[in-house]
Amino acid sequence: MTLRPEPSDSASDLQIVAVAAIVFRGERFLAMRRAPPKPAAGLWETLSGRVSAGEEPLAAIEREIVEESALVVRVDPRPLTAYAATRGTQAMTVIVYVAEWVSGEVVISPEHDDHAWLTAAEFATRPGFPKLVEVVREAARLRSAKAAP
Repeated sequence: MTLRPEPSDSASDLQIVAVAAIVFRGERFLAMRRAPPKPAAGLWETLSGRVSAGEEPLAAIEREIVEESALVVRVDPRPLTAYAATRGTQAMTVIVYVAEWVSGEVVISPEHDDHAWLTAAEFATRPGFPKLVEVVREAARLRSAKAAP
């Protein structure tokens, strides 16, 4: 017997799938400030964006990194975590990857109006998304533990 979900015509049952990348350069990572007129303008985030229909999440984050920063990075293909969020009233799942800066200088897209290379503690002091702050702290903790002798 094969179980199938019941079909739904309700748009409220649909969910956005997004990806985010914590791009480290040494002990710091790249944070971006959302520009107006984007929703939540002024909040700090990592490089991120929606996964297009039929697009693999890893390909989506690689695309978003180039579009939003123009950096050359090495993305760990294994997601660090995923978490539930909302965008307005719509449910969203965010898949988070960790990446390592390889080369280049940040060229911000129109989606952002500022950027900074921050520690997890510095990021926590800026206006942002609480769940993302938690994930960044965990990524930094794991990175420090891996670097310890």
